[in-house]
Amino acid sequence: MGIIKSIEYFRVLPRWLFVKICDEDGNFGWGEATLEGHTQAVEGTLDALIERFQGYEAEDIEHIWQMVWRLGFYRGGPVFMSALSGLDIALWDLKARKLKVPLYQLLGGKVRDKIWVYSWIGGDRPAEVEAAAKARIAQGFRCIKMNATSDINWLDSPSSLASTVERLKTVKSLGIDAALDFHGRLHKPMAKQLAKLVEPYQPLFIEEPLLSEHAESVKQLSTMTTCPIALGERLYSRWDVKRFLEDASVDILQPDISHVGGISEIRRIAAMAEAYDVAIAPHCPLGPISLAASMQVALSIPNFVIQEMSLGIHYNTMVGVHDLHSYIKEPKVFDVVDGFVKAPEGIGLGIEIDEDAVRKVAATAGVWKPLEFFGKDGSIREW
Repeated sequence: MGIIKSIEYFRVLPRWLFVKICDEDGNFGWGEATLEGHTQAVEGTLDALIERFQGYEAEDIEHIWQMVWRLGFYRGGPVFMSALSGLDIALWDLKARKLKVPLYQLLGGKVRDKIWVYSWIGGDRPAEVEAAAKARIAQGFRCIKMNATSDINWLDSPSSLASTVERLKTVKSLGIDAALDFHGRLHKPMAKQLAKLVEPYQPLFIEEPLLSEHAESVKQLSTMTTCPIALGERLYSRWDVKRFLEDASVDILQPDISHVGGISEIRRIAAMAEAYDVAIAPHCPLGPISLAASMQVALSIPNFVIQEMSLGIHYNTMVGVHDLHSYIKEPKVFDVVDGFVKAPEGIGLGIEIDEDAVRKVAATAGVWKPLEFFGKDGSIREW
């Protein structure tokens, strides 16, 4: 047993927020509380949680989770749940490190030996997309994801959707799978048109074809297309997920381990989803701690299908040189071979954080601000 001695957080480039918990016996664990574009809000929540939980028993992960969730009166939402995620992941890592076992051993052990993964590509034209996809193939990926469209109006010209089909056809012609991220940018008049247009070319899934707050419209759209529908990055607990399972409107849930309450809650969501024949594809355009935690869960749940990786994603490269490998000591743990990453063998999360690098960058790191899209008339577009 070990009492929590310290909880620290570190704002690091390109847009991540790491958490470190130490107990009085010298054991430690790392978590990630990244909420893209809202770092300061999560930091404020973490300040309150640090004051509250320093001195608690680090072994009592579920008790701490329930204390945060139930005895704060107000609960849920992206800021609150991202802060809780950082604590939860760090506590699981600490416990597994203390026991000197991979974290998945605490979750019932492995149900698979390697993890199917995908990464992002950019490009607005078929030639650009082809070059980007070939680069990913050379890195070992056999599946990619790309934005379905740029910013688009509530109702727009049908011609604005034509390039999506061409880009999808181009990627599929290379012999790999491709998912399309609608990113909640499209509203119903355009989303149903685009889903029909891409259907013959069999995207692996269409992600956030509509915003999650439009549950009734997602349900309607699910009856109009054979494309598998994925969403979940903007759902923050099993209670948020429940409506979509009961509606049978999604095929793949994409909870983000750094937004949804950490390892504890994503496992509960996965179990709920399994009972409705819904797959889990964890959302993770984030840092190495979030990815490592997602992988530990992926190894231990039966309905996992594919894992997102942020290696070289545009959100990283637009800020500078810091990427998925920048803060870990053994980058090979994330090597992709023929579309898969092997199960990590190390204790805890299976990665070793370079704390010196983290502290050096955190000393001067600013905050990443959300992108802003505006139409020709000056009105706001979803990004």
